[in-house]
This record gives sequence, structure tokens and C-alpha cells, in this order.
Amino acid sequence: MDDHAIIRLEQLTKTYDLGEVKLTALREVDLVIEPGSFVAIMGASGSGKSTLLNLLGCLDRPTSGRYILGGVDVSDMDDDELSDVRGQRIGFVFQQYNLIDQLSVVENIHVPLGYQGRELADCRAQCVDLAGLVGLSDRLGHRPKQLSGGQQQRVAIARALANDPVMILADEPTGNLDSTTGKEILDLFCNLHAQGKTIVMVTHGEEVAKRANRVVVMSDGRIVQDVRRTPTQLVPA
Repeated sequence: MDDHAIIRLEQLTKTYDLGEVKLTALREVDLVIEPGSFVAIMGASGSGKSTLLNLLGCLDRPTSGRYILGGVDVSDMDDDELSDVRGQRIGFVFQQYNLIDQLSVVENIHVPLGYQGRELADCRAQCVDLAGLVGLSDRLGHRPKQLSGGQQQRVAIARALANDPVMILADEPTGNLDSTTGKEILDLFCNLHAQGKTIVMVTHGEEVAKRANRVVVMSDGRIVQDVRRTPTQLVPA
């Protein structure tokens, strides 16, 4: 086994029991993702993208198969163990931002650290630095409703980086944004990738696929295409 991989899926299957009907959403998926990859996961609705993302994010457990994350088998972990893995090893960015309205930019970025028992006073400088990294140094005290959609997504990205995760999982992060703002957010992800971050992004957008160095296409719960690109094949920012 290549312990260098961030993600290793072996025959990963997920079946939902709907009473009289069983729905297999993921079928014996094998996938290896190396550190520093930018992977776009694509496919039609119902292809298995969301199920795969939930499993990668330790939000759900597979019915069978193995999921090795950073050299650790998380396939059979209980809810508490999975929660610890999510909090310490994975950064999430969602289409809906999922910010807390009552908190400022800095306070929202601090949330994952708070779950680890770290006080804001002890890591404020880190949160301020992350706000600066995503271009929000002049919005530190603003609350989500005082920000544009693009600015809110920038906060969400900074929050995802707070725990220095082994990978960032992004679910249609530009889906609610206009084309110009969406490109700015995509540029930000590309910059993070250039700095060595591992990114796995579920998307319908062809622009994302042009910027990722690997595109995985799903259909009927299986990976039907897996294309890797060299730097010279990517669309520049």
C-alpha cells in the first residue's frame, strides 16, 4: 500500500435501505488521491457525487469497502471518532456558506478551533491571518449579512483552513455566485492548490474542470473517467 496517499478508497460501496427497496448509490469505487492534488468530481445528478463527498468527509460510513485517510482506516469508526477526524483533518466549504449570522468574520473562522477547546483570545492572530489570506483584512468585525456572497464564501474558505486540514472538500463552492465572483473564488482555490493544499471539489462547472489537475467523472455510482492533466494543460488564472 502507498502510505503517501491522502485518500485511498478500496471497493467502496454505499447502499441505502429504503424499506422494501435498497438503493446502491456508490458501487465498488477504487480511488487514490495524492497530496497536493486538485481533483474535480463531476457527473449528472444521481451519479454518486454527493454520496462520495459525504464518505470522503466522514459524514457517513460505507456499507462495504475501505476508506484510508492519511494512512488511517476510518471505514468502521463510530460517530465520535468520525467527528474527531472531521474536526482535525478535513476542511469543508459548502455551496450555502453555512456561516453563523451572530458571529463576526474572525469569530466564524475560529469556530473549528473552538470545537477543539481553543479560546478565540489564544488564536485570534491566526484567524486574522487567515482572513487576510482570503482578502478580508478590512472586514474582520463584519457579520455575514454585511458581506456579499463572494465575501461569505471567502470566510468559509478561511474557516476550512483553520485546522490546517490534510484536505479541503468543497461542494459546488461557486454554485451560488455570479460568474465574476465565482472566478475569483476559483482563483483562490487555485492559489491554495499552488501552495500545496489538497482539494477535492464536487462541481458541475466546466471552468473548474479546466483548472483542476485531475477530473473524476461519475455515473451510476461508479467512476467512469479519471483524467490527469499536466501543468501545461491547465487553464491559467
